Amino acid sequence: MERFGTLSFGHYGPLGGGRQLTAADSMRQAIDLAQGMDELGVNGAYFRVHHFARQQSSPMPLLAAIAARTERIEVGTGVIDMRYENPLYLAEEAASVDLISGGRLALGVSRGSPETVVRGYEAFGYTGSQDPRGADIAREHFELFLRAIEGEGLAERDASSPFGAGATGLQRVEPHSPGLRSRVWWGAGNRDSAEWAGRRGVNLMSSTLLTEADGTPFDLLQAQQIDAFRDAWREAGHAGEPRVSVSRSIFPITTAEDAMYFGGRQDGDQIGVIDGIRSTFGKTYAAEPDVLVEQLKEDAAIASADTLMLTIPSQLGVEFNLRVIESFARDVAPSLGWTPGNATTTV
Repeated sequence: MERFGTLSFGHYGPLGGGRQLTAADSMRQAIDLAQGMDELGVNGAYFRVHHFARQQSSPMPLLAAIAARTERIEVGTGVIDMRYENPLYLAEEAASVDLISGGRLALGVSRGSPETVVRGYEAFGYTGSQDPRGADIAREHFELFLRAIEGEGLAERDASSPFGAGATGLQRVEPHSPGLRSRVWWGAGNRDSAEWAGRRGVNLMSSTLLTEADGTPFDLLQAQQIDAFRDAWREAGHAGEPRVSVSRSIFPITTAEDAMYFGGRQDGDQIGVIDGIRSTFGKTYAAEPDVLVEQLKEDAAIASADTLMLTIPSQLGVEFNLRVIESFARDVAPSLGWTPGNATTTV
């Protein structure tokens, strides 16, 4: 494990006891938490994207705000649902955030997770899908998005325009960030999707669930998925080594408050049905730091990936989450091979 960061679902709404976490609270706390993590040397702050839900839905303003308040930490998504996206507008926004951050954007995209509403992307104007889950729309949008961030000309210049200086030919979208293409990730929930990402030459975000359920432990299924991705990358002839991330719910128990929230939460893999498909969900790790170290060393997918994303309970606030993250950084992560991002010259 070379890097670790947090994956926030950005929930807001009633907290019980008459308390309320507003959308504004959620975003401002995310900025404050990312700033604290940057000071600790944590490598990344990543956000789930869910439309029509009390969660983060429009991540670019949030990522830009975090980038402006931090120096080293990677800012990203896990993942943006491409069914809902205008590919060229997303290319403009992503390039802007990448330039503001100095190349610290890790843009995770995919078909997206199950929705709060029925085919919500159609309400956004994207219709005509032949797939009941809209995967064809997601892939089509993604392909055009890649062409845009690669700098391909996509619209004919207007030679008569006072802003075109008489130029002709195809114009790319602006702004353009030259290194952004290498910082795009595809979120994969099965082996076929992972292999497709490898052939396409983008990094891999392995999902918090896998649409396979044959009795194989989740971490082994995920490690097999990662192997298939890397094999496809090499067979396609791509240069260099791609990055791979996995997500886990991990809670070091170091205080009575930790024990109150997470004691007894440790469980095994779960089998369930999502989008009509039997799927395997990874287990929660919650224990004293020395126990966690031994357990996580046995997790095959964490050992294979270079980046670990910790899912955090954002409703519990900045102070609580920062303490949990600091405990992981101090008492667990170094034993897994991690060194703080502020101890090196790279993020």
